[in-house]
Amino acid sequence: MAPSAPTPLGPRLLKALIVSALGVAAAHLILSDTLYLSFAGQAASTLGAGPGYSADQAFTTALINTFLVMPLVLWIGMLVAGERRVGPMVLVGTVAWITAVGNGIDLIDDAPDTLLPLRSLVLVVAVTALASLVRRRKKA
Repeated sequence: MAPSAPTPLGPRLLKALIVSALGVAAAHLILSDTLYLSFAGQAASTLGAGPGYSADQAFTTALINTFLVMPLVLWIGMLVAGERRVGPMVLVGTVAWITAVGNGIDLIDDAPDTLLPLRSLVLVVAVTALASLVRRRKKA
């Protein structure tokens, strides 16, 4: 079977924008929901009745889960969209997400139901989508 022709840049970029936005939304949802557990743990320990886990455990779990969700959503989303060779996009998107969370965690760690700064979320989506245009060459 002959190899299929690569997707033109325009449709690939559009798919990447959609998948990147879904990835950021899913990762942020996981982050904020798990941080909510951290707030509940802090409140319970302040009142003297711990829920069986510490706030530090919930915080660490929030970070690990959000860092694992982003590459999975990017990789699976692009494969479902029919794209191949998405390694650079997944790598750049994951690093961009970790950087955005690292720079904005102090904002969302102080109060529940807070979002990371919108410009950093948009920047992660844009950088990740642009990275989808980088394709590794196929070995002969």
